[in-house]
Amino acid sequence: MASLVSSQAVALHNSRDSCWIIVHNKVYDVTQFLDEHPGGSKIILKYAGGDATEAYEPIHPPDAITTNLPVEKHIGAIDPNTIVKAIKKVTEADKRRQALLDSRPPIDEILNLHDFEAVAKTILPDKAWAYYSSASDDEITLRENRAAFQRVWFRPRVLRDVTTVDWSTTILGQKSSLPVYISATALGKLGHPDGEINLTRAAAKHGVIQMIPTLASCSFDEIVDAAQPGQPLFVQLYVNRDREITRKYVQHAEKRGVKGLFITVDAPQLGRREKDMRMKFVDDSGTAKVQEGQQDVKKDQGVARAISSFIDPSLSWKDIPWFRSITSMPIILKGIATPEDAILAYEAGVQGIVLSNHGGRQLDTARSGLENLVEIVAALKQRGPWPNPKFSIFIDGGVRRASDVLKALALGASAVGVGRGFLYAFCSYGQEGVERAIQILRDEFEMNMRLLGARNLNEIEPNMVDASALHSHVGNTPADNLYNSIYQPLRLAELKSKL
Repeated sequence: MASLVSSQAVALHNSRDSCWIIVHNKVYDVTQFLDEHPGGSKIILKYAGGDATEAYEPIHPPDAITTNLPVEKHIGAIDPNTIVKAIKKVTEADKRRQALLDSRPPIDEILNLHDFEAVAKTILPDKAWAYYSSASDDEITLRENRAAFQRVWFRPRVLRDVTTVDWSTTILGQKSSLPVYISATALGKLGHPDGEINLTRAAAKHGVIQMIPTLASCSFDEIVDAAQPGQPLFVQLYVNRDREITRKYVQHAEKRGVKGLFITVDAPQLGRREKDMRMKFVDDSGTAKVQEGQQDVKKDQGVARAISSFIDPSLSWKDIPWFRSITSMPIILKGIATPEDAILAYEAGVQGIVLSNHGGRQLDTARSGLENLVEIVAALKQRGPWPNPKFSIFIDGGVRRASDVLKALALGASAVGVGRGFLYAFCSYGQEGVERAIQILRDEFEMNMRLLGARNLNEIEPNMVDASALHSHVGNTPADNLYNSIYQPLRLAELKSKL
């Protein structure tokens, strides 16, 4: 885009018949895109003839508009000499948010991952909190993910020399300072201006592996560019209806050095996340095409539906050979929930599975990854040969403590994904929050491994846990008071107040 466009010229194109917007100081003609926009035309028309960057940035990768809008609709760069800097009015909401930020506890008072969640709940805008915290239907699985860990009890060994303990490991052949990776969560800039890059930089400093989300607020290349040389990264993939788009994305990730491809297989349709839906996010802030091939979205379905309608519901086992043909990265299927599918994955020649229910955001009353782990490990042992160093089992969902991770490892997991815990850490304190979260987990690993009598992760064995109550969903399991104090119950439709 070589030509310069005056802001006055842009202002003339402020209608449905001719709609230009400014994003990151570039001018685009989005007239023909209005009815295709998954967030509806209303939000675009709100900024017609003006600068839409502030609304666009939190929920789009920087290259979303340039990638999806035909080049002939790229009008030019805005002439900096014609920009009239508007004085941003400080609203009461702005003042309230700043006051909340100022009232955050000092970061050294954050003692566990629950604390980050409590801070995030307080300081995040309501719509961001609704998107991040929501789960499907009655949110039973969301709560069960956490409760399952309380039904597994430790059986510690004593009188072992635990002067030195080591919780480092390798994940898909990549060194990690923790048996934990940062699981993919979408739209990081809703919670912090730097978005997912907070995770990238903190992961680099502390030797932790980050999984890049398909639906990140930052672009894929922006995240990779922020990484240090040799820093291992994984990538999470939602499979596009247009397989050529998927092929290019996967092969570009491999070319940039990504070390593992995690294909999400539990989302042929997104679950009904009612907290998000009630906020009617797309009416206020809108979304843009993250990938091509999106379909119409009901405007009350929340941001999750609006940004993900490109996902291919026809994805099936017959597609696995195609994925193996387009990349040499390890392929992990994310969202396995049964022994039957675990064995199919094993026989399909992929390098691993994630026992995941999407953080409780898909099929409600699906069992936790931890509970499924027991049956799946037993099935793979029977199928044999097992253990197989070429096939990994990961789990995610509900992890808030190093003790949760150790329980999963004892039951047969290779490593554990943590999503919301790190998300809330950077929403609350940016990169420093993620670093603090990693240090908290390190401290917990050191204490728990000593108390368990394990000097390294190889000494975490099945006989160190009692999982006999794991399948008992009703019982006298002690309540997790910290989690319960943060959880925000669903609400019903409300009558309009009378004037």
